[in-house]
Amino acid sequence: MPDSLFELHERLAADTHLVGDLVLSRLLLINDATYPWLLLVPRRPGASEILDLSPIEQAQLMTEIAQVSEALKAETACDKLNIAALGNVVPQLHVHVIARSRRDPAWPRPVWGHAAAVPYTDKAAGEVLSRLRRRLWLTDDKR
Repeated sequence: MPDSLFELHERLAADTHLVGDLVLSRLLLINDATYPWLLLVPRRPGASEILDLSPIEQAQLMTEIAQVSEALKAETACDKLNIAALGNVVPQLHVHVIARSRRDPAWPRPVWGHAAAVPYTDKAAGEVLSRLRRRLWLTDDKR
């Protein structure tokens, strides 16, 4: 299925900054400076579950989860990575990769619903996005 049919769910678009496109997935930064939090959204229209992807796409998604996890861990020196594909609120398939620290306000509980998001300033978002793009070998031309 061509990428041209892919549309990002409006809620994901409203709550994120674009990091860039990997082979399969659009990579997004959640606009909450409290937690280093990335989303991988496979560019496959209609996909709501990992099983909606072909076996090759499933393997590619796992590769991208590992790649993004490694970059986020290196960037944050976190204590733990939380990785989840829930989809209870947004049906479009997306995988959360969240860097957790024993010092974060929700530790050790889940981040969902803990507190209102604290949006990044434009400057802070730009700095985080630039560092992540460098770590993942993504260019800035898709902003």
